[in-house]
Amino acid sequence: MFFASDNWAGVHPDISANLSRHAAGIATAYGDGELDRAVYRRFSEIFEREVAVFFVATGTAANALSMATCNRIGGVAFCQSEAHMNVDEFGAAGFYTGGARMSPVPGPLGRINPQALDRAITRYSQDLAPAGQPMAVTITQATEVGTVYTVDDVKAVSEVARRHGLPLHMDGARFANAVAATDISPAEMTWKSGVDVISFGGTKNGCWMADAVVVLNPDIGHDLRLLRQRAGQTFSKARFISAQFEAYFTDDLWLRMARHANAMAARLAETIEDAPAGRLAWLPQANEVFAILDRPSAENLQAAGAKFYEWGVPQGFDGHLGDNEAIYRFVASFATTTEEVDHIGHLLIGQGND
Repeated sequence: MFFASDNWAGVHPDISANLSRHAAGIATAYGDGELDRAVYRRFSEIFEREVAVFFVATGTAANALSMATCNRIGGVAFCQSEAHMNVDEFGAAGFYTGGARMSPVPGPLGRINPQALDRAITRYSQDLAPAGQPMAVTITQATEVGTVYTVDDVKAVSEVARRHGLPLHMDGARFANAVAATDISPAEMTWKSGVDVISFGGTKNGCWMADAVVVLNPDIGHDLRLLRQRAGQTFSKARFISAQFEAYFTDDLWLRMARHANAMAARLAETIEDAPAGRLAWLPQANEVFAILDRPSAENLQAAGAKFYEWGVPQGFDGHLGDNEAIYRFVASFATTTEEVDHIGHLLIGQGND
């Protein structure tokens, strides 16, 4: 019963098979082989416009390099207060940019509030240079607490960013789950709604290790190739990243895996709602479920082999926690089974009957 993170899941067999298929022979290195170029074209097809694709090792590298390509002297990037880039990436954006910093902006349940964003950017007057220069806005899709920005949500944030002359970045570590949850095309969710660059993640969704910076706006990202090289993120044998993405996109495998993960999360949410020993903290929208459990119940689940984490109370939470209760995060993946989900339910029901 592995619900600690979708990073814990393995690799889809089709992706492993495609890596093996491309393991032999000779191919041009550093991302300039035939397979690499074919995958770049596939990205452009998916996003319905010509895009620039830069493979990197991790989502953190994708986020930090995205900030580096938007950087200004004394740069300030605006994000939701609990965004992964702000609280979980050990200052990588500041390191890769040579000193830019994140400015946290409030917003309910992982989504940045556009009005608060406007006020935060406005505070940085052009006449107050020592305070720093606004350089970018970043949002996470799906968010750290499993919520999803609608197209209207993205456009509202984009409108604020545009008014202040700032590019909009999307942290898409779970982008596939957001697309699968909304049935909105990648193009509509990104550049058609004002997103300029996206950190595109495949690692959480069935790949071995496949992340990329995808530049959607041709007016930015001109130095990204050099920034990536300096950061040590240029793969020599890039074909093995391309091989993953080739299989990932074939017959919409990426969306099929995400839909399965989302469906398992929805099943788990129903299971928790039906169990007397637990309740939902808020409704899940993608592949993460946040449940309120009393600590003994959580400990009993963990003792029975369930893997999941306690989670802090996010902004915008309007529920109630008892004295001995906490919020716990459960993450479903492409590899989650109905048996795992149902076993959680059986355990919770059994505890509720004690």
